[in-house]
Amino acid sequence: MAKPTMSEADHKLVSDAVAAAEAQSAGEIVTIVTPRSDSYHDVALVWSALVAFAALCALEIAPLFYLELVERLLGLWAHEWSPRAVLGLALTVAALKFGGMYLLMRFTPLGRWLTPRRVRNGRVRERALTCFRVGAESRTSGRTGVLIYLSLAEHRAEIIADAAIASKVSPETWGIAMKAMLDPLRQGQMAQGMAAAVAEVGKVLTEHFPRSDDDVNELPDRLIEV
Repeated sequence: MAKPTMSEADHKLVSDAVAAAEAQSAGEIVTIVTPRSDSYHDVALVWSALVAFAALCALEIAPLFYLELVERLLGLWAHEWSPRAVLGLALTVAALKFGGMYLLMRFTPLGRWLTPRRVRNGRVRERALTCFRVGAESRTSGRTGVLIYLSLAEHRAEIIADAAIASKVSPETWGIAMKAMLDPLRQGQMAQGMAAAVAEVGKVLTEHFPRSDDDVNELPDRLIEV
């Protein structure tokens, strides 16, 4: 899986934003960018099977049309189709349709277009939760970690907070941070979008979890690409 192109300047911009936000609060912000959250292998298999089945149905509904079409394409004259030859043709067509559709689903934008939004959103959420559990959940003494997760192919972001923050801050509160992120993203400015979201999350953390004198930095400030 190819990683998104983020320059050193982009990394520094986001890291500096995290450091600035954490300087005013006891919260710890983790930022992650990924090209996509899932391969959608299962979705590709389902669509490929459907296309292969549809091809077999078409062959069954109008066998003479397709047999004559194959004869013209192959330059056959007065060819007699045995049951074995017809079955072989059906299997060949099904295999070609299945393989062609699978490649289209996996390696072209068609895969994203044909994957239901509900599925894409769910996979992004699942991946974000996995990253949160690995990189932020329960890894701070006060359980004040926050993950800002951006999945590029799905055009979707998630903000997930650890237990102490979630008990005081409703999920709707992160809407401002989401909007601050999306506006630059629409202009292709990933780092600026992440930095803007970090700043807004920092404001929320400063309000509910102000920094104490003995606070230490427990999680890395750097932008993570996965």
